[in-house]
Amino acid sequence: MQQSLVWKYEALFITILDTMKITVEKDTTLLSFLLDTMSNRSRTSVKSYLVHGQVAVNGCQTTRHDTLLVPGDIVEISMKRMPEVLHHPLLRIVYEDERLLVVDKRNGLLSVGTDKEQKRTAFYILSEHIKKNNRGARLFVVHRLDRETSGLMIYAKDQTTQEILQRNWRSMVLDRRYVAVVENKLPNSEGIIDTILREDRNCKVWASLNGAGERAVTHYSVLKEGKDYSLVELSLETGKKNQIRAHMEWMHTPIAGDKKYSAASNPIGRVCLHAYKLCFVHPETGKCLNFSTGIPKMFEEVVDGVVVK
Repeated sequence: MQQSLVWKYEALFITILDTMKITVEKDTTLLSFLLDTMSNRSRTSVKSYLVHGQVAVNGCQTTRHDTLLVPGDIVEISMKRMPEVLHHPLLRIVYEDERLLVVDKRNGLLSVGTDKEQKRTAFYILSEHIKKNNRGARLFVVHRLDRETSGLMIYAKDQTTQEILQRNWRSMVLDRRYVAVVENKLPNSEGIIDTILREDRNCKVWASLNGAGERAVTHYSVLKEGKDYSLVELSLETGKKNQIRAHMEWMHTPIAGDKKYSAASNPIGRVCLHAYKLCFVHPETGKCLNFSTGIPKMFEEVVDGVVVK
């Protein structure tokens, strides 16, 4: 079959798959291979696929036209231009598609803007990022993390995706876990904290067993214990404001660095709370997306006594 016919044959699938996969049959370079494969396109048009990151060799994205190919290599050509890579010291994109973004936020960065701060926020940074590829693009908040908390978050690129995720949060989010360094030791290796939470005039949340407020349930599991600190994994049965921070204070094991919630120490200059696991059902495809950042190395060092408080 002639190469031009192969291209036409493969093109039948592009509208469905948006990606063409071709097996290399002889030694060549990537640009030569692309020019032969897409012989009905100009050299400038073919090179643009490389420039815009739309070509991958054996699963690895590349922009180098002189990449050497050997028989058996798999070249993937995406018909859609890849989103521009975000480079920011406080925010990292771990997943992006047409419907949503999953990001890893650093501590100290707001999730959304406030009256006092609009630009130094994850929302602003990501809004500017998606507008580089589409000036009319908008970002929608799905959930939030406290400024002091780092870790994984979801943002939607359209209102429908936002509403689906928010409306079905408890059924679509299959696993969402935090890890924290707390002062002292919890009474058991694992347990459930079930209290009422209320917020005072100073925007601090307090836990109690009765009175006015909202019920909040946190599950915890101790991963490691040291002399002064414990490393704890936490998951939320309910998602209330400052829930973990208030519950750890109530247990007399405040999160290290969390002065607002009674911490006596600050070993690494931050609140030691990180959202490190997130697994949810994609609202459009129905596929399970599973992400993990791992436990921050400094958290373990604090518990091991490597970092002096």
